[in-house]
Amino acid sequence: MHVTAVIFDWAGTTVDYGSLAPVRTLQKLFAGRGIDVSEEDARRDMGIDKKDHIRALLRAKNGRPPAEADVDAFFAEFIPMQMECLAQYSAVIPGVADTVRQLRARGIKIGSTTGYTRPMLDLLLANAATQGYTPDCALCPEDAGAGRPWPWMCYLNAIRLQTYPMHTMVKIGDTVSDIEEGLNAGMWTVAVARTGNMIGLAQRELAALPAAEQAARLDTARRKLREAGAHYVIDGVADVYPLLDRIEERLAKGERP
Repeated sequence: MHVTAVIFDWAGTTVDYGSLAPVRTLQKLFAGRGIDVSEEDARRDMGIDKKDHIRALLRAKNGRPPAEADVDAFFAEFIPMQMECLAQYSAVIPGVADTVRQLRARGIKIGSTTGYTRPMLDLLLANAATQGYTPDCALCPEDAGAGRPWPWMCYLNAIRLQTYPMHTMVKIGDTVSDIEEGLNAGMWTVAVARTGNMIGLAQRELAALPAAEQAARLDTARRKLREAGAHYVIDGVADVYPLLDRIEERLAKGERP
């Protein structure tokens, strides 16, 4: 039995090293309304539908469920701010395009899911295409009726890619919600530690840290992702190819995610 498809996340996994765009935009959005949101707060629910993310932040700040009118107002203001920010943070992460070519040469189809809206995803798709990365299927929460941790985007990827069964598919992402999404869909989950949300630094910022601090941050990120249930944890997408042999060996033995 072979791996039939790999479903990638976007920010922090295939583009935007450090997953900076959503954090910067959320902090700016809330600051404009006199509310301080720390980077830790902004990253806590990263990966979920952006409207749900705003709702979660408002609830955490107010200590009670927010009025939907407030959520709608924040989200309406968030959209153009995020679109503007995405243009600055849409660089494809090193190694992604080459890895995708390797996967396709192996007969594996390439899907993707995100917490961004369709216009945001379309902007990322256009920019990523100029850098050599174009998935076969790219879905957002509005395409499937709900975002992470629900498995619907993964199921819809399987339908559009015509890949089956779900346990022959692999979900790759950098957040807890990515892992939950993959597990809920019955897929193997691979978490990305170095390039994503758990460390949250641009490549040059991470490289500028002392080696000991880099190692400590990476160890913490790996631990949190394992604790969230990831089957495997890697530094970045470029490290995933050898894992496919291990997953296929487990499948051949009758193991399932």
